[in-house]
Amino acid sequence: MRSGFVSVIGRPNVGKSSLINTIVGEKIAITTSKPQTTRDLIQGIYTDDDSQIVFVDTPGIHKPVHKLGGFLNSKAYYSVDDVDLVLLVVDGSEEIGSGDKFIIERLKNVSKKVFLIINKIDKMNNEQIISKINEYKDLYDFCEIIPVSATKNDNINRLIEVLKGYLPDNVKYFPDNDKTSSSMEFRITEIVREKVMNLTEDEIPHSIACVLSDYNEKNNIAHIYVDIITDREALRRIILGKNGIKIKEIGMEARKDLEVLLGKQVYIELYVRVLKKWRDKEKYIKELGILNRSE
Repeated sequence: MRSGFVSVIGRPNVGKSSLINTIVGEKIAITTSKPQTTRDLIQGIYTDDDSQIVFVDTPGIHKPVHKLGGFLNSKAYYSVDDVDLVLLVVDGSEEIGSGDKFIIERLKNVSKKVFLIINKIDKMNNEQIISKINEYKDLYDFCEIIPVSATKNDNINRLIEVLKGYLPDNVKYFPDNDKTSSSMEFRITEIVREKVMNLTEDEIPHSIACVLSDYNEKNNIAHIYVDIITDREALRRIILGKNGIKIKEIGMEARKDLEVLLGKQVYIELYVRVLKKWRDKEKYIKELGILNRSE
């Protein structure tokens, strides 16, 4: 059994989360078309008969323009220091930009083996793929360059086989059936946050947090209560929508994914609250008295 930890880094929206979801065969990281969707270091676990690879999904690295951006960058850089291998994921269908070059310059100070993953090759022809490989080869001495399409599951098996040859450990870190180290509470709230981001305006993503305030099961039905917290009344109105239409749509879309995740029927209620000063999650729940609201 060969094993190891692999950090997945890159600019926002290059398909890092989609790549990990495809590899592990389950949606363990949310995906949207908006930048900086991933805020936490999420572990996706791939296990087969002779290997276990723990992928660490990271926030997209970018030039920060606010405190959140700087915080997300620090998380991504930290993940590189604490793993065995590094995957730099780029969007092959786009021109090499300053963001890609910025990350590559930072990688020149990293002592780990770095693999270039050229994603979204379903949007490219063979000539374009070869040209893109040559462009990146001139910028950095990558250990391997592997073109893939995360959404089409194209060349993913090749990626896994290449990584196996570089795994340094011989320890199984997680049970065979584990797909992620993230808690169920985290996964539930992330699904809700994904739906908010996908169904609302551009300013919403960096201004919300989702808290699981209650979860219980009755007659094999999961009753889930989630608080969507924002810091402005205007954003609360956007999330609610006219006559509450938007929040109902968010709830319906979240329920579909939650039923797949939990394998049972789901009843979900969402509440949108304005909290001008962010607090510790547990204190927030306790102070507002929203635990066991269903009783």
